[in-house]
Amino acid sequence: MQRNKYLLPFILVTSLFFLWGLSYGLLDVLNKHFQEALNITRKKSTLLQFAYFGAYFVAAIPAGMFMRKLGYKKGILFGLFLFAAGALLCYPSAELASFPLFLFSFFILASGLTFLETAANPYVTVLGEPQTSAFRINLAQSFNGVGTIIGPAIGGALFFGSGAGDALGSVKIVYVGIAAIVLLVAFLIYRSQMPEIKEEELVTDVKSHEGKKLFQHKHFVGAAVTQFFYVAAQVGIAALFINYCTEKKLDKPISNEQAAYLFSIAQLLFTIGRFTGTALLRKYAPQRLLAIYAGIIILLCMVVVFLPGMLSIYSLMAILFFESIMFPTIFALGVKNLGSYTKMGGSFIIMSISGGAIMPFVMGWIADNYSTQTAYIVPLICFFFVLWYGVRGYKADTSA
Repeated sequence: MQRNKYLLPFILVTSLFFLWGLSYGLLDVLNKHFQEALNITRKKSTLLQFAYFGAYFVAAIPAGMFMRKLGYKKGILFGLFLFAAGALLCYPSAELASFPLFLFSFFILASGLTFLETAANPYVTVLGEPQTSAFRINLAQSFNGVGTIIGPAIGGALFFGSGAGDALGSVKIVYVGIAAIVLLVAFLIYRSQMPEIKEEELVTDVKSHEGKKLFQHKHFVGAAVTQFFYVAAQVGIAALFINYCTEKKLDKPISNEQAAYLFSIAQLLFTIGRFTGTALLRKYAPQRLLAIYAGIIILLCMVVVFLPGMLSIYSLMAILFFESIMFPTIFALGVKNLGSYTKMGGSFIIMSISGGAIMPFVMGWIADNYSTQTAYIVPLICFFFVLWYGVRGYKADTSA
């Protein structure tokens, strides 16, 4: 009965995961494209990530307050409105070939995504039994991975397939199309019954929750810190992925378009990882899988930073497979047993996505002054925080 009650809301909310995956997949292709079409450096191009993920820092707390007062459905609808507005602003940005206006457009677009993620991530975790929250959020996030596959494929075909002027024309078409799809989804959600969930009724470990303020929940604080470094690593890896491939000294150099397709394949591995990880989470504790995957990524990052040839590119692609479960698993572990703090706790963890605004800029500076390969030492360091959270940081304080 409960499962049927939550099925349609779960499907509609899962569609949001696909949409912001599509948006994010396109962003990393635009990063490389703007270096050439707008004649900017690698460091300057990472301002796209700064604007995009900086919006999460600015908008996350307002989004949490908005939904605490007005509920998940209105928060989702407002987020979709901002998403569509930012996508439509890409039209005049491309028309004027203005990088600053693109930055503003993506800031507005990502502000909408902040509302969507602040709503959708905790909403999925509470649409059912708390014990299976990590499974549900990983299942929903799997469709986010589908979007990240399609985004680079579209970008590689349209943005690198013609001259700079035509490519910017393609940017206009793509983002007007995205805006139309977003508005259609908004209409469907507006017309649907979306149940409001009382998070305080879903606390399974009363002892670890009673009498505590939000920041006294150590597993939540650890999740917020870990998510900052995880997203920093994920975004940095993706932002310079195409640069890494095209700058590699190989017998047959890799072109921009070929690198975009390699990135799309890497995102396919990410999506496969989401589905397989979701299946594994039915058998293994989420924190255990998180720690194992983090350890594997640390080894792969070492190959990326220190070894030459195609092996390092294949290792870079493989990293995305093992990244797959990290964001949703950290999120689910962080909001578990927060009760009435779930919305606000979720907004703080979403705020941690702002790590993606900072680290790519650091990596861009290292790439410009040393090399792109050297820049990948930054995500290598970040994944040690994920390893720590999977081993120890996830544990809730059960003291009275």
